[in-house]
Amino acid sequence: MLLPALRLPMRHATALPRRMVFCCMVLGLSLVLSMVAQAGETLDRVKRTGVMVNVVDPSYPPFTFLNEHNQMDGFDIDVARAVATRIGVKLKVETPSWEILTAGHWRGRYDVCICSLTPDAQKAAVLNFVIAYYDSPAVLVTTAQNTAVQSIRDLAGRHVGAEQGSSYERYLQKKLVVETRDGQPLRFPFDDLRIAPYTSEDLAYQDLALGAGKRIDALVSNANTARMRLKRAPGRFRIVGAPLYLEPNWIATDRGDPEWDALMVRTFKDLMHDGTLAQLSRKWLDEDVTRH
Repeated sequence: MLLPALRLPMRHATALPRRMVFCCMVLGLSLVLSMVAQAGETLDRVKRTGVMVNVVDPSYPPFTFLNEHNQMDGFDIDVARAVATRIGVKLKVETPSWEILTAGHWRGRYDVCICSLTPDAQKAAVLNFVIAYYDSPAVLVTTAQNTAVQSIRDLAGRHVGAEQGSSYERYLQKKLVVETRDGQPLRFPFDDLRIAPYTSEDLAYQDLALGAGKRIDALVSNANTARMRLKRAPGRFRIVGAPLYLEPNWIATDRGDPEWDALMVRTFKDLMHDGTLAQLSRKWLDEDVTRH
């Protein structure tokens, strides 16, 4: 990498002290060496250890969940395993809190988030969103017995749950910015909600199961996750009306390694083109919701 030339008008060329010129050159060289040192750090670590560390939410079925063998399973786990196989390494799954996961500055603890993460301005300030791999609708869920709620407009003054740090919480805060199919800004057709943040979606569903109004009246969740929970607990919950919005889900990495990001993009494009992602989507979601 070449440093930019220092250009001064000829009449001032001798006015700049040599000591200052030397200091500027040293500073510029230090910046370049710092950039070189960061480039490839994640990729080098993955190659050296032979392990790719993926972070996920541990309770987000059917994307990620603990199966009967006490192992992490689901769509995102299978996708991460396919990625690891393609780049010739083993997969390791970590499950930090969502707040830690989305705070960035992973400092080598994690390599990638194949974890159904929706970008927003807050997350994009600390993470790199390298490629979108599927789209999914966000829905409002309440109890099966709560017929008073027919839309999110009916929840003014009531408690609505969402996982802390998630795009659903940002939506309820009216701070979420995502691309929409019609290119229009995301709409927030509600006022005066009382947001109830949860450290996990499991806890939100547990509180909702106590009955509407006991702790929360409803929650915002992924449509596929909600349908699985409705299937597991028939007669307990229901999805309210049409989806709230369609959210894109992206692969995210920590900042500082463009080589690693480029490898993720190439690998995911391969998995899209050869039909692997579509196959995994149909396996877990009964439909192909992946990007093509």
